[in-house]
Amino acid sequence: MTALLYYLALPVVYLISLLPFPLLYLLSDVFFGVLYYVVRYRRGVVMENLNNSFPEKSPAERARICRDFYRYFCDLFLETFKTLTISKEAMVKHCAFTPETVALFKRLHAEGKSVVLVMGHKGNWEWAGNTFSILCPQQLYVVYHPLRNKHFNGLMYNMRTRFGTKLIAMQDTFRDMVKNRNEISATALIADQSPRRENAQWVRFLNQDTAVFTGTERIAAKMNYQVVYVSVSREKRGYYTVTAEVLVEAPAKEAPGNITSLHTARLEADIINQPSTWLWSHRRWKHKKLTTTATA
Repeated sequence: MTALLYYLALPVVYLISLLPFPLLYLLSDVFFGVLYYVVRYRRGVVMENLNNSFPEKSPAERARICRDFYRYFCDLFLETFKTLTISKEAMVKHCAFTPETVALFKRLHAEGKSVVLVMGHKGNWEWAGNTFSILCPQQLYVVYHPLRNKHFNGLMYNMRTRFGTKLIAMQDTFRDMVKNRNEISATALIADQSPRRENAQWVRFLNQDTAVFTGTERIAAKMNYQVVYVSVSREKRGYYTVTAEVLVEAPAKEAPGNITSLHTARLEADIINQPSTWLWSHRRWKHKKLTTTATA
């Protein structure tokens, strides 16, 4: 059944990917109307996240961010399909790296330094990876969760690797990085997912106690690769700008927890600056911090 669904959907996906951008966003407007007003996809989750993250904002402000998020979310969904057929020239135009960012990665490559990239589910992270592989000299590895459906997983794999990016399944991250340590690489991790309590560091993030993956910190420290924070901002519909900065130069020398706190704070600042372009529909705070009560 899943194979049948895949082969029925595939021509539609490719047709969407071939649409000119004006028609793509017209289709996105239709999707937005259905998703936001009719289906009301995860509206309760989004509003709860916004209410808890921005208690200082008025209900009208939070409602506006919610609507803007769903418009962005529909655009993001269709933009991902566009990756199947977009040209290199169009990719670089629609997801541009600043000259300073390209220069940073070229300098690190010339110095023979591999890096760990850390970012969040903000802007169009899929396009950012594609543009990196077009413009930057490092071999890019993206850590990902394989989809259960092998057919759709193959489709996503093709989209993400068209321009030379390679993928690493999350459970194989450290092993593959050790195997590839003789090449100059950049390994990208998206660090704003929701880990289990026992595998998390707790920080204050968007006004809430938040469990954060420590994998970025642990891997960077073991490999002693510089940690580079990547920010993806939406300039206007269909256009993004990517910037990057070295967050930590010598991870092996950092105190435990410091790298995790640094990249989480950096993402928080990005979200506050452009709140509608983060993945608010994700159940980011499904795990709550356990508290202990002292007894006499």
